[in-house]
Amino acid sequence: MAEPSTRPAVVDDAFVTAAHGILAGLVADGAALGWVEPPDVDEVAELFGRVAAAVADGDGALRAAYDGDRLVGLGYWLRYARPTHRPNADLQKIAVAADVHGRGIGRALTVALVDDARRAGIEVLTLDARGDNHNALHLYQSLDFQVYGRLPRFVAVGERRYDKVFLMLDLRPAVS
Repeated sequence: MAEPSTRPAVVDDAFVTAAHGILAGLVADGAALGWVEPPDVDEVAELFGRVAAAVADGDGALRAAYDGDRLVGLGYWLRYARPTHRPNADLQKIAVAADVHGRGIGRALTVALVDDARRAGIEVLTLDARGDNHNALHLYQSLDFQVYGRLPRFVAVGERRYDKVFLMLDLRPAVS
């Protein structure tokens, strides 16, 4: 893929099947995506059904990256449900197929999702990452996300423990 192609995703059977393949493969290889074991296709379908409903309600954005017709990456943000937090959203599940890592797809997805958040009037975009996910942390910080907290040894994967790192991007206009 010379230039990552990202666009809003349409959640249909083909998307769910392809997304499941990416997510299950990454988790099987130890990726930090919130699952200890690879999710089954029904779990992925249910997840993206919820995301698609949020997008339809104006409470989220879902992006997909394609190499031709092949889904190679995905990511989404969801607006916080708590009324006092509604101006803000959480960036979740940026995932890129292992065989295309290093081609700028994660960056392209993240930039597109940040742009979607700006257009939706999101004030602060948050995310969290596992502390050993150095590539993701580097990517987010290179896009001006700031670390605002860390929970030491919070993430449990079997007997292993990892820090949970919290990052945020303030999209509010600068106050003069």
